[in-house]
Amino acid sequence: MNESWPVVAELDAVRRLRVIARSAPGTSFAEHLVDAPFDRVWGLVSDLENQMPLMIGDIRSFTVTSAVGERLEARARSPLGMRARFDVVLRPGWCLMRSRFVHGGMAAVAERDGTRLAFFGGLRLPGVRLAEPVLRPLMAPLGARALGRLIDQVEGPGR
Repeated sequence: MNESWPVVAELDAVRRLRVIARSAPGTSFAEHLVDAPFDRVWGLVSDLENQMPLMIGDIRSFTVTSAVGERLEARARSPLGMRARFDVVLRPGWCLMRSRFVHGGMAAVAERDGTRLAFFGGLRLPGVRLAEPVLRPLMAPLGARALGRLIDQVEGPGR
């Protein structure tokens, strides 16, 4: 008997990020087809030190403190002075970040003449799954707002 495993298509980076966001409680996910080539979009997205404070209102600064290959460590500081250490995986088209209390990420794939860009962010707190029915509607606009700020950078002046 020659049975083989069925062939399963690989999920692209945006679809993988969507699965992560939808399976984690207390998260927000947004995606958009950007009218710009992948290299331009990802060049901007992967500049975490400059883009994170522009995208997320609760981040005043985001500083990469170490990098070994695709693994980075970063420190974020809020406008109120709170700090968080993030573990980051950053490779072309993929960024996943995690601190003690939050997690998030961005993904991009070339699509047609543009780039499909996605963002997710959420809380990593005990009991967050119980608060999911209340949190998800509150979190939804945050992802769209962060992605919108990033799209404004890509499609803005100097394009």
